[in-house]
Amino acid sequence: MEILKLDNQICFPLYALSRKVICYYQPMLDELNLTYPQYLVMLLLWERKTLSVKELGQHLLLDSGTLTPLLKRLEERGLVTRTRSKEDERVVLIALTSEGKDLKKQAKKVPAQLLDSLGVDEKQLQRLKMQLTEMLDGIIAKEKEGQ
Repeated sequence: MEILKLDNQICFPLYALSRKVICYYQPMLDELNLTYPQYLVMLLLWERKTLSVKELGQHLLLDSGTLTPLLKRLEERGLVTRTRSKEDERVVLIALTSEGKDLKKQAKKVPAQLLDSLGVDEKQLQRLKMQLTEMLDGIIAKEKEGQ
């Protein structure tokens, strides 16, 4: 096995699959007027209601430099509010507005539409998600050990 052949690398199928899946999301997210990273933020907020920028970054593996402009655009659209914590003014809290909460109703159709678009079995997709999550968790744990 030649170690430097593209076909022998894990990075390429992960990268290509990620790009393809995001492309399939795009028409559905266009209907919601969201980018893919904005959709991820909204998913977390629909689940948790309010999170700090730091917590969002930890969940999404994004730094505040990436999150801040994204959150600013969501705020300009009236989907979220950004406020400073009363306990610690260095902490910026992100919360859903009523419009942001209402968008969840429209977004509920996205997972089923994605599954249909991809043409894969739901069980197959769940197995892949589990494997990728385990791999990601292992990498993150190893990084924390090294700190």
